[in-house]
Formats: sequence, C-alpha cells, structure tokens
Amino acid sequence: MSLALIPLLLLAGGAQGGPHTGTDPEAAPAEAQQDAAPSGEILVTARRREERVQEVPLAISVLTGESLAESGAFNVSRIQQSQPALQFYSSNPRNTAINIRGLGAPFGLTNDGIEQGVGFYVDGVYIGRVGASTFDFVDVQRVEVLRGPQGTLYGKNTTAGAINITTRAPSFTPEVRYEASVGNYNFLQLKGSASAPIADDTLAVRISTSISNRRGTIYNTRTDSYLHRLDNYEVRGQLLWRAAPNLDLTLSGDFNLQNPLCCVQYYARVGATQRPLNRQYAALAAAFGYAPPSTDPFDRKTDLDASINSRQEIGGASLVANWDLGGATLTSVSAWRYWDWKPANDRDFVGLPITTVSQNPSQQKQVTQELRIASNGKNRLDYTAGIFLFHQTIDTQGSQVQGPAASRWLLNPGNVAPGAVGCATPTANACNPAVLNGLTSRNAISFDNSSFAVFGKLNWEALPKLRVQPGLRLNYDKKSGSYVATVTTGTGSTTLNSDQRGVLAPQSYSPRFSDWNVSGDVTLSYDFDRDVHGYATYARSFKSGGINLSGLPLDANNSPILAAVTVKPEKVNHYEVGLKTQFFDRRATFNLAGFWTEVKDYQATVTNGQLGVIRGYLANADKVRVRGFEFDSNIQPSDRFKLYANGAFTDAKYARFRDAPCPPELSGGASSPANCDISGQVLPGISKWAFGFGGEANAPVAEGEVYLGYDGSWRSRFSSNPSPSAYTWIDAYSLSNFRLGYRKGKVNAFAWVRNAFDKRYFELLSVQSGNTGLIVGQPGDPRTWGFTISGSF
Repeated sequence: MSLALIPLLLLAGGAQGGPHTGTDPEAAPAEAQQDAAPSGEILVTARRREERVQEVPLAISVLTGESLAESGAFNVSRIQQSQPALQFYSSNPRNTAINIRGLGAPFGLTNDGIEQGVGFYVDGVYIGRVGASTFDFVDVQRVEVLRGPQGTLYGKNTTAGAINITTRAPSFTPEVRYEASVGNYNFLQLKGSASAPIADDTLAVRISTSISNRRGTIYNTRTDSYLHRLDNYEVRGQLLWRAAPNLDLTLSGDFNLQNPLCCVQYYARVGATQRPLNRQYAALAAAFGYAPPSTDPFDRKTDLDASINSRQEIGGASLVANWDLGGATLTSVSAWRYWDWKPANDRDFVGLPITTVSQNPSQQKQVTQELRIASNGKNRLDYTAGIFLFHQTIDTQGSQVQGPAASRWLLNPGNVAPGAVGCATPTANACNPAVLNGLTSRNAISFDNSSFAVFGKLNWEALPKLRVQPGLRLNYDKKSGSYVATVTTGTGSTTLNSDQRGVLAPQSYSPRFSDWNVSGDVTLSYDFDRDVHGYATYARSFKSGGINLSGLPLDANNSPILAAVTVKPEKVNHYEVGLKTQFFDRRATFNLAGFWTEVKDYQATVTNGQLGVIRGYLANADKVRVRGFEFDSNIQPSDRFKLYANGAFTDAKYARFRDAPCPPELSGGASSPANCDISGQVLPGISKWAFGFGGEANAPVAEGEVYLGYDGSWRSRFSSNPSPSAYTWIDAYSLSNFRLGYRKGKVNAFAWVRNAFDKRYFELLSVQSGNTGLIVGQPGDPRTWGFTISGSF
C-alpha cells in the first residue's frame, strides 16, 4: 500500500464532511458519471478537477465511449482521424510516436534514452513508455485530447499536450455491457464488462475484457503468410471501496497481450542518391538477380525473409484514493506498471539475406506516486497543489546479424564500369560473402530514470467574469544508462577489419544526465456570456534532456563520437488565445484557438550514411517554430440530425538547424556535404492542413430509430523523413467511413465500412540505411467492412 494512503486511512473516520463530493472523479462511482451529458454538458478532468468542457480555458477535444465505438476508433491510432491536430505514427508498437501540433516525440526509431512530449494518462496514471499506449480501448468512458503545453499539472514531458483516458468506474447498480464485431479479413472483436456491488454501498467491482483478431492485410510470398494482423487480448479489473463516507479507494489491475505481426515496411519507390551507380539499389539488386514481388506497394505483397514479430505484454496495478475534506479533496495515485517487448524485424526491407536479425527486446518497469490537494466547488480562489515521483528502469537486449548478401550490398566493390554489377577484382571484400556473413552486434542497454516534482496552480477570480490562473512546477531529473555493443565476426572473433568496423562497430559508454527545471504558465480567461468564454495563455515548458542509447555516430576512424552522448532539454515558449462559444440553446458549438510555439534545442532523431546504421541517434536542433490555428465545431439542430467539423492549420518548421543530416538525394557521394542546413524546412509528420468531419441522421422506426452516419478526414501532404526529401513526401489523402444501423433502448446494431473508397495511402515512408536509394513504405489499411452489435442491461 502506498505510504501516501496511510494518513488517509487513519484520519478518514474522524474527518468532517458529508457524502463523497470530491471533485476528482478518478475513483467516483459510475452512476455519478455519464458517457456524455446533455448537449454542452460534457464533464472532463483536464485540470485535475471535474469541470464543464466549455469552461476549461484550453484547447481540448473529448471523445465519448459511445462515439469511439461507433466510429471504430478502438485505439489511439484511430482517433487521429477525427482529431486534426493529433498525429500517431508506428512502425511497430515500440517505435511509436504520438504528436500534437507536430511536436512530441522525434520522428524515427525509438531511442531508450529519450522521453515523449505528449503525456499519456489512464485513470490518472502516467504511462512512461509510448509503446505501452497501443492497447485496445475497453470500457472507456471518454478520451480527452489536451493541446498545447500542460507542464504545470501533467508534468515535464507534456510540452505538446496530453491524452487523458478515463475508464468506467465500478457501479453500485448492477450492469453488463457487451460489444461484438465481425468483418472482412476474418475480423473478430469482442468486448464485455460487468459491474456490481459486493457489500451494499461500500464495495463494488468491475471486470472488463476485450479480444481483437484480424487476418493480415499484407501477403508475404516468402513465408506464405499474412502480415499486419491483429491479435490482441486485454482484461481489466477494478475494486471500489467506500472506506468512509468521505473516502473512496479504487484498486485497479490490467493485463494486455498483443502479437500483431505488424507494421512491416517494404518496396515503395527508388530515388537516386550521390552514391556511385554500382552501389545504388538498381545495380545492387541486379547483382543478385533480385526483384521484389511487386513494384506497386498497394498490391500488398512483400518477400521479407527475416522473422517478423511484435509481441508485447502491458500491465500494471494502481491504487487511487480520494478523501473529501469538505473544502478540498486530497487525492493519492499510486501505480506500478510494466511493458515487455519481444520483437523481430527485417530491417533491410528486401527479400535478401542482408540483415538477417534486427531486434531490440526491451523490458520497462515504472513506479509512480502522485499526491495532490484541490479545492472543492467553484470559489473566488481555487487551487491545486501536489507532488509527483517517478522511477523507471529499461533493460534492452539488442542484436543485429548480417547475412551472406551483406558484403555485396554494403561494401564498396571498387571502380567498375558504369552499369556493371560485378567487382573490380575478385579479391574485393564486397565479393567475399564471408567478410560480413555472421557479423553480429549484441547490444546490452540499460536505463535508469528518476524524477521528482512539486507543482501548484491557482484559479483566482480577480474581477467578475475575469479569472487569472497561474501555475508553477519545479522538477528534478536524474538519468543514467549503459550501452555496450560487442561485435563478433562469423567465426566468433572480436578482431575486425576496417570494412567490418564500418558496418558494425563495437561501442561502450555510460552516459549520465541530471538537471533542475522550472516550468510555469499563466492564463487569463473571461466569461463574455454564459456560453461565450475567451482565454489567453503563456506557458514556459520543457522536455527533459536525454541520453543516446542506440549507439553513437562514428568519426573517420570508426570510433564513437562521445560528444553526442547526451542531448539538452527542450525549452518551450508557448502563446495561445482561444474563444469557446455555444449558441442555439447549446445545440451548436464553435471553438477557435490560435497558437505560436517556439522550441529551443528541439530533440530530433537523425540518421547518417554509415553502412550498418539502422537506428538514428539523438541531436538538438537549434530552434523549431510551430504556429497555427484550430477550430472544433458541431451542431445538432434537432434530435434527428447532427454534424461536426474540426480543422487545423499548422505551420511547423525548423527555424534554425544548420548541421542536420542531409536527405538521401544529397548523401553517399565522395563530395556530399557532411551536413545540411535545413533551416526553414518543414518538420516531419505534420500536414499544413487537416480536417475531420462527419454527422448522423436518424428516423424513428418501430419504437427505435434507423440512422446513417459518416466520418471523414482529409490531410495535406507531409514529409516522412527528419530532413525533408523529395522521395519521402506522403501525398494528401482523404478517408471516408460509413455506418448504417438501428437503435432501440440500450441495443445498437449497425453495419459499417471504413476507408469506403479504398484510398491508397502511406502511413509512413522510410529510407533504407546506407543511402542505396530504396524507399520503403507502410501502407494504410485497405477498405474494411463489417457488422457490430452492442448493448447493456
């Protein structure tokens, strides 16, 4: 039991106050909450207290459990369609990035030593590893997407925003919920939950579970199997104990198992680089007589020859206590979580034995403790204050093994005639498969991360309708790590020649980082009318510094450059103004926000042209600037019809980055620049324009209603490489989802089709390491269709 709970249990019996009235609903009974209140009355806990969403002076979107189910958004990846300012990228669960307004996590493969910039919370518990956010939603009451820095209340690593998920709490009224879906590609998804009292009005339990299965959408001709499948299982349990009339405790536990064989990338296109022609993709493939199964990536065929696996376990337990003191509520959130990742990848992206093993099994454990106090009600002066402790360990066992095709693919065959596919001399290392065959790097990586913070926020009604809301947070970080790469040849020797060291170089270093940081914000809000609210915010925020734990770049002697061992904290200055309005008796909502964010020492994942470098390393870009505006709107003129439209314009650029890695078209040649000035160019992964829109119409039939719903999205083109490349732009695309169903009472049955027009689009594009010119892609899902029935009793 958390030490923070001991005084709560000792004193609760003698505390003054009536029935539970705490403002933090993290352990509140389910009957006190709703998926969505009447129009305009959605309640959120974005500021660690229960408030009407329209009165919260920040840019926030709310997705209810009902809307998630009907739109098919059963995980974070799928909610981005209706949230234009949200970006989600995943080349596999570990290599996942959640960004808001183009900021958050570096675009590229995960580095253990860096933290995310979008906070991810489930029932008040901070999830310290972004890969652990890929679980399926089950029994979710609502998802809040908070845009802009949230550092005062949500912590150091929320420079871009936060995602706050609230699940349904145990209920003292017995209930059962169910949902079953079937579809093409053998899709099957089952969800269920049950809640009931155990002991009158003092003890209640809730159990929830979910199973998702789907055949893969990409066919591997080499293994006669389908990749990019779904195979997920989740169970969650909660026990609510009203220990006293003014003290609630909720004990929660969850377990998630996923094995999706997912997120494969394969041939998308080829572009020219500065390498000699005989070392670019066309000549290298010709040297082996190799051709991919198809040069049209939307044939959805590949021939990857290495093992593919994306198995992960996610789980943990938490204890949340809310103690009503009358004028304030004291909340304790204690949690332990773990994440166990067992991957296998084909990181050469072709059906040749170049890199036969590339994997980084990883285990993370974290312990968190938050203790805060918040005033109750809405007073002239409200406050929230607290402390937060976080400890995380990560242990990763990386391995990379080169195969018999590696020598010819990766090494220089010498000067040969243009278009020739052979070697200048038979003795060239490139013509000797044994030089690199079996070359192995085994990487032992460890990371220890401790953090402590104290924080506070005031909400002062300085004048009628005018509120001043300052906040401050003091944070301390201490990080240490170890990276040891042991390289052996195919014969087991640790003695390497220059070509072997140029592909896989042994490294050993132990980085350290510690720092104090102060962040804060101040918001002025004004109530122009009951349903018209304006606000202006300035925030000074930061993201903790990091340490490179994916190997360091090498110098001319193939030795690691130790100066690159750490990266500086990001320092953020953020300005935002917003207007939140409702009209037509709250049947229509229109919210508008404009923002300007500048990030100094922006943490970027960068790559270089070294042969065997699959993973990038971390570096600081001098300055990044993101500015834009967003709107959220919906209207329900009658009970028979409703519409929504959300949009975002985001201008995200490197304001100053003079020593960035060059894009592939400028790399690989003897005269290629060592680095490039990409100042003024766009950040990866962010569209300048993005929209989400849709609606629903219904008509009464047989004591129920028939309805037709639509959800659509459109986003403009975006760059899929940290340094913008002509070869890695992803074209603009739109997606359309339809549903046709019947509701009666608590039963809802509907047919659905997603990506109805079978749009061909990429989720991301990547560059094959070594600048061969091969561009690989991960296509989005094709058209899917199916049927869902859900209900409760």
